[in-house]
Amino acid sequence: MRKLNLRQLILLLSVSTALLILANTFYTSHQIQRILLIDQTLEANQAYASKTADSVNHFLNAAQQQLAFAAHEIADIQSDTQRLERIATRLKEQTNSFNSVLISNDEGTALSITHPLQHFLGKKLLNDGAAQALQERRPLISKPYQSVTHRLVVFITHPIFGAQGEYQGFVGGSIYLDEKSVLYALLGRHYHTDQSYIYVVDEEGRLIYHQDPQRVGEVIVGNPAVERVIAKEYGSQQVINARNIEMLAGYAPVSAADWGVVTQRSLSATLAGMEGKALAVARFSFPFFILILFLVWVVSRWISKPLWQLARSAEDLDSSNATAQISKVSVWYFEAAQLKRAMLRGLDGLNKKLGKLSMETITDPLTGLLNRRGMQVALDEWEKDQLPFSVIMGDIDYFKRINDQFGHAAGDEVLKFVAQQMQGSSRAHDLVCRVGGEEFMILLPSADTQQASKAAERFRKRIESTICSRIGVPITISLGVASWPCGQASIAQVLKHADQALYAAKKGGRNRVSNSSVICD
Repeated sequence: MRKLNLRQLILLLSVSTALLILANTFYTSHQIQRILLIDQTLEANQAYASKTADSVNHFLNAAQQQLAFAAHEIADIQSDTQRLERIATRLKEQTNSFNSVLISNDEGTALSITHPLQHFLGKKLLNDGAAQALQERRPLISKPYQSVTHRLVVFITHPIFGAQGEYQGFVGGSIYLDEKSVLYALLGRHYHTDQSYIYVVDEEGRLIYHQDPQRVGEVIVGNPAVERVIAKEYGSQQVINARNIEMLAGYAPVSAADWGVVTQRSLSATLAGMEGKALAVARFSFPFFILILFLVWVVSRWISKPLWQLARSAEDLDSSNATAQISKVSVWYFEAAQLKRAMLRGLDGLNKKLGKLSMETITDPLTGLLNRRGMQVALDEWEKDQLPFSVIMGDIDYFKRINDQFGHAAGDEVLKFVAQQMQGSSRAHDLVCRVGGEEFMILLPSADTQQASKAAERFRKRIESTICSRIGVPITISLGVASWPCGQASIAQVLKHADQALYAAKKGGRNRVSNSSVICD
């Protein structure tokens, strides 16, 4: 599998970082814009609701003033039918505040009534609004009720008192909630076509105005905005309406009538267009992103070039001109300069060691393993560098019997076989040595006793389970393990510890691994 080089890694890291930052920027910007749009819409709807509530208040107060003025005119003239009819007609036609107007005596009988309810003239009024007006004898705005004509009505009344203060009846105006009325004219101008609308509820949560006339009279349940405005609170919040649509609602109470105005707009309409804006930002940002990628590519190539050249030179360290190649590499930053210096120093030391030692003097001619001299060179170097290591001392079990039974030539083949098995089970940087007739030693750099014991057991099992073809029978090996450093003991003493562990393995029955019994403080 081909590995990435430093330039590719730097480019990958830079691009990934840039993409993450870009994504985070877009996400953060999108969320902030979303929050701002929601907050602005909530604030605007609350202001709109307050303004509308004020308008409804002004209308209701004006309607009460009209009725109060008329009540003053009507006092003591209840016998003048024509004048009463003129006053009622004027109230209905003058400002278009009411769908119908009536004048009642103190028993609730209609003395004058406008279209379309003339057929109630001279009859006793039986509706809720009239009953409340007769009972309380004060200016009133009734709760919405179903009239005898099956209309949903709000009845605004004002009492009539004579010159002596006696109660003579009332004058009232009806507003039809489920038909076109002044309330529709007043509130309908606030309706928007972008999923924004306004509605009004009474103190029980009943709709007394809605853009959909079919919903007038419906009682709203479970809507927190309605619950708060009924409690005469001002504010705004995000709600889910009866149709399971997320809405941004602002609300304000109408103090004159215990009503509440709610202005709301759907969340989807509020946030519409945000995606298009995000795409526009991305479209404008893309050229700059490409430019950044190009600059990152150039800089990563510039940074990685010295290390790439040194890495390529490391592949040819065994060539005669390796030193010259490394010396030609131009380095301009600290890490590359230190690596170049270390490579040249290491190459110089390696050349000196290779010049000092030859393979003939450090290897065993039969097995090709390091001999005692080669092993000692390695141990001296590790001691100088203070490199910890473990040693495995091995001895072929009953090797004399093999020589006696199969001959010395077969014994040599067994030695080669064991050497091959040990090399095949060792790590690339482990040193396998033949230090005597049938004695072997494995040096494991940077390995502790536990790791060395596992390796020794692996060697033992492999040799035990593999048949040497020359003799055709399995052979076994006993192994002793020790590690350096071990307290104040020298390397020579540690080797002796391993030899003692080997002797313990032999004494314990052979074909086993024994660790040094010396405790290293």
